[in-house]
Amino acid sequence: MKSDEELLTAWRAGDRQAGSVLFDRYFDAVRRFFRNKVEHQAEDLVQRTFTGCVEGRDRFRGDASFRTYLFAIAHNILRDHLRRNRRPLEELDLEKMSLVDLGASPTSLLAAHAEQRLLLHGLRKIPVASQVILELYYWERMTGPELGEFLGVPEDTARSRLRRAKQQLEAAIRGLEASASEMESTISGLEQWAAGLRAQLGASR
Repeated sequence: MKSDEELLTAWRAGDRQAGSVLFDRYFDAVRRFFRNKVEHQAEDLVQRTFTGCVEGRDRFRGDASFRTYLFAIAHNILRDHLRRNRRPLEELDLEKMSLVDLGASPTSLLAAHAEQRLLLHGLRKIPVASQVILELYYWERMTGPELGEFLGVPEDTARSRLRRAKQQLEAAIRGLEASASEMESTISGLEQWAAGLRAQLGASR
């Protein structure tokens, strides 16, 4: 299987099939990125992300991985979408504001377990910036260096933000209505419950 870099080089040289392979490789991941945040607009924002990738492919210098570059485009499009849906002069600070704060519609995803339900609700109650970091870490398996590339910060800073995001999520989950055992199971088994949600979010197109 060709690497992202090989496919990108071929695509830039005029091989449209190589571009199609790249898009197919990351379609579900980009769709997941939007689906748990702005579900009803997800398909449009996915399309805009790949359009942005096409328009910017020759400007991509390879300082980061193609995957990180693609998610950076998706993140910018998400931020622009959320900003456009704010009233004029209203502040949009994704380091402080959650999807609940922004009035986003609840997800229609049906969690198979109480722990998954708590995780979904918890993610939507923490700052969007923290939600993004956690979803990239748990769902897309981004490493510390990749998170640093995505955020444009040193790896140590990225890991610090990841730790803070985990703390925010734990606090949010503990603030939800649930039994103590469900809360503890959710917090102690985050990777397991996140993996289950990942499968559901990417299950259909």
